[in-house]
Amino acid sequence: MAAPMGLRVLLFDVAVLLCFSVNGSAGPLPLVINTWPFTNATLKAWSEIQTGSYLDALVAGCSECESQQCDGTVGYGGSPDEIGETTLDAMIMDGETHDVGSVGDLRRVKNAIGVARAVMDYTQQTLLVGESAKDFAVEMGFKEESLTTNRSAEIHSSWLQNKCQPNYRQNVSPDPTKSCGPYKPSSKLFTHRDFVKPIHRWNHDTIGMVVVDKDGKIGSGTSTNGLSHKVPGRVGDSPIVGAGSYASGGVGGAAATGDGDIMMRFLPSFNAVMMMANGDTPQKAAEKSIMPIIKAYPKFVGAVIAANTKGTYGAACHGLGSPFKFSVRSPDTPTVTVIEQPCI
Repeated sequence: MAAPMGLRVLLFDVAVLLCFSVNGSAGPLPLVINTWPFTNATLKAWSEIQTGSYLDALVAGCSECESQQCDGTVGYGGSPDEIGETTLDAMIMDGETHDVGSVGDLRRVKNAIGVARAVMDYTQQTLLVGESAKDFAVEMGFKEESLTTNRSAEIHSSWLQNKCQPNYRQNVSPDPTKSCGPYKPSSKLFTHRDFVKPIHRWNHDTIGMVVVDKDGKIGSGTSTNGLSHKVPGRVGDSPIVGAGSYASGGVGGAAATGDGDIMMRFLPSFNAVMMMANGDTPQKAAEKSIMPIIKAYPKFVGAVIAANTKGTYGAACHGLGSPFKFSVRSPDTPTVTVIEQPCI
């Protein structure tokens, strides 16, 4: 039996079972779903949810990806900025209370999702950034250490040798498409252009995760080292509530991955959850959540996963050039299952 809505289950022997979770009917709980085939992260969260809370499972799953440096786009040693430094973004949201902890441009601390959890647990704030986020992390007992590796140093060196290409400056001189800085503002500003960033799984990605426990309690989270060669200080969509992820008790949760600078302007995760609240299936909600982005930026690259508190899930993507792969674990699946979603 083929899975509905264009979904292709890579683990064939559970295809029939998974149909009931993606077509709108309730699936059994608990549920772990995350972006990309980061199956070790899925498995870690699944193991944790057997005895721990949904929030503990989120932290465990995303932390696994950080420590394993998933695709080089999560955790330390990847995506160096213009000056060669790796910085991290992460968030966690408790759908039952709507409490959130986020960090952006986090420097010299490896466990970004852990620091985000500390922001939620030990402060009344939502988002901490930059050096101050690092200082808070150290105060909370996290280790300060370099996030640079031989690999990230080589990536930065190659970028410099390639005249700093790709480059995300605009309206500056010298011409950022041909040379490195330092840059100064240009006297001529350009109008809106639908830029095509060189974004794909291997140079810019996020683990976005939604966890539902056996009682239907839900949380969501993200972790990433952002866009390679970004302007120093850049914070993407991952730690922004409603953009990187969102969760609401009794409804569902969603998480996004892709061109964060574009996607954060449309809050796709929040929109997906609100659409589920209005009765849409997770599949339909994910599809609807990216349609405004496609309308404004037809060349944007990204994807959204969504799940409701009954165990149903779905995903939608655009511009990837190939189907979007995401990972699922529930009582329906004998192991972590990677599913392919054709893009819109």
